[in-house]
Amino acid sequence: MKVVRHFFVLCCMPLLAHSATGPGTTKAPLPNVFLITIDTLRADHVHCYGDSNIETPAIDAIAQGGVRFTHAFTPSPITNSSHTSILTGLMPSSHGVTDFAVPLGPSHATWAELLKAKGYHTAAFIGAVILDSKSLSPGLDRGFDFYDNFPEHSESKSRWGRVERRGMDVVGRAEKWLSAHPSGPRFVWVHLYDPHDPYEPPLPYSQIYKDRLYDGEIVYADSALGNFVAYLKAHGWYENAIVVVVGDHGEGLGEHGEDTHGIFLYDSTTHVPLIMKTSGHSASSKVVDAQVRTIDVLPTVIDLLNIHAPAGLDGESLKPYLSGAVKDRAAFAETDYPLRFGWAPLRSVRAEGFKLIDAPRPELYDLKNDPGELKNAYAPDRKEIQKFSSMLADLKAKAPQNVAGDSSLPDAKDKIQEQNLLHVAMMASEDNRPEDARRALEKVLQADAKSPTALRQLGELELQSGDYSKAAEHLKSARDVRPDDATAALYEGQAREKIGDLAGARDALETTLKLTPGQLQARILLGKVYLGLKDPKAAADQFEAASLLDPNSVGAQMGLAQAQIADGNAAAAVDTLHPLSASQEKNPEFWDLLALGYKNLGKQEEAQRAEDRAKSLREGKPQVR
Repeated sequence: MKVVRHFFVLCCMPLLAHSATGPGTTKAPLPNVFLITIDTLRADHVHCYGDSNIETPAIDAIAQGGVRFTHAFTPSPITNSSHTSILTGLMPSSHGVTDFAVPLGPSHATWAELLKAKGYHTAAFIGAVILDSKSLSPGLDRGFDFYDNFPEHSESKSRWGRVERRGMDVVGRAEKWLSAHPSGPRFVWVHLYDPHDPYEPPLPYSQIYKDRLYDGEIVYADSALGNFVAYLKAHGWYENAIVVVVGDHGEGLGEHGEDTHGIFLYDSTTHVPLIMKTSGHSASSKVVDAQVRTIDVLPTVIDLLNIHAPAGLDGESLKPYLSGAVKDRAAFAETDYPLRFGWAPLRSVRAEGFKLIDAPRPELYDLKNDPGELKNAYAPDRKEIQKFSSMLADLKAKAPQNVAGDSSLPDAKDKIQEQNLLHVAMMASEDNRPEDARRALEKVLQADAKSPTALRQLGELELQSGDYSKAAEHLKSARDVRPDDATAALYEGQAREKIGDLAGARDALETTLKLTPGQLQARILLGKVYLGLKDPKAAADQFEAASLLDPNSVGAQMGLAQAQIADGNAAAAVDTLHPLSASQEKNPEFWDLLALGYKNLGKQEEAQRAEDRAKSLREGKPQVR
């Protein structure tokens, strides 16, 4: 999946007064907090940030009643990593979520946990499966009473409701929850994913912005935000709230050759909107030009709420900026996303009017004279290099070994067109357009015949289409390039089992399990492969291991019974199967297997009853008990 960019609004009821309470004083009620993130939102594509060709009245109105930070930067150009930074106040190298499906460690306190500990009711409403806490963003739901994940299994072929929700759907869900929880302090996070590609705004925005569909998505997301703000105002929950509007990351739009985001650390994908309305509009229509970071948002809110900050935050409160502070803060950024494709990761620092990007071919930009970052001014002997390199040293030290500063890997600047095609293929696959995906991947392989990502994705496509021989061939090639790819090994094992290459399937599955031992389905499939290879003891080992991973796995228990029968231990097989008789009473395969066990024990009467049961189930006849 690809990186996304979000726009994030935090809305909170009146901020607590900071005067001490004493005898005869009434403690102010805790304010509501509403967090809204808008994905993939460039600052320079918002009206109040200077784009006169776009209308964003809801965002503009929040800025009019609050504080607009003109130079705010995200530490990551991918969605789950950047959101985790917003929710923890930490750099990606600190919280560890540097790629999709990487769990957030329990030692890092989240926004929801901090507020829940103070008595808040908490809920999150996400616009894309990329932030689903059960799959691609494990751990982000910590502290939330309700986290609106996507259905685990969707029959829809449309992306709507399966991988993405329109903004109006997201805010509607949030409004419904708020109406059901009208009292007590609430923290609600609303995530609007619409500006992320593919750019498909609904009418009338698809017509008004037909030549600028990305802008059309932004305007539609702004309308959803306006709907939410109107709802809050109608219920009296807006005026005394804090509202923070922040993008999680931007969008390349072809600048520097990058169509979308995730690979580079230029301002096109790191400069985001950040707007904060404080309680009762205490700071209204204020513009702060100092450079700040999205990791500063959490520390700011808990500071305003008088909540003690966890130790070790990378961000700092922006409260002083609400009353006049103007000092720039160094903005660091990092992306390990290129590692997915076998390319070097990037680190950058933006400070004192310069940006240094640490890459195999380093880059330095004089932002005052070259705001578009078009002229690489890097020279090893420049005085700025040593200073900024020293600033990056601590950030690079947090990266895993063999990641930061690995100049042996290709520079992403040389691979960006491949990445654009890989992204096209990924989006086509998500939208059930396999032929479009296949064409894009074949173009990648024309440029780089050993692209492990293209080979694996092409193998997955062939596996899904049923061409198992081609799938096995592509997946083996992907593993030859990247031997530690557990997923490619799993898929190759599946493909080879389908074509009857049981020895090849065994080798591939053994490899994937050495790399990632806790794969339930891989162990069950390997057990079946060993049965096919006439090795029931090895099969039993795999089924028993699968049962340890999931004691309720019917596949593991029935597989174990098959292995026991094949090994001449029918009595053990029947004992294994008996506890399943209630849950599997309508499964003819279960009764077939039980009949086989009884036959091997010489219990013909019991075997016949089980066979009759299986036959009746297949014929749809009512069961006679």
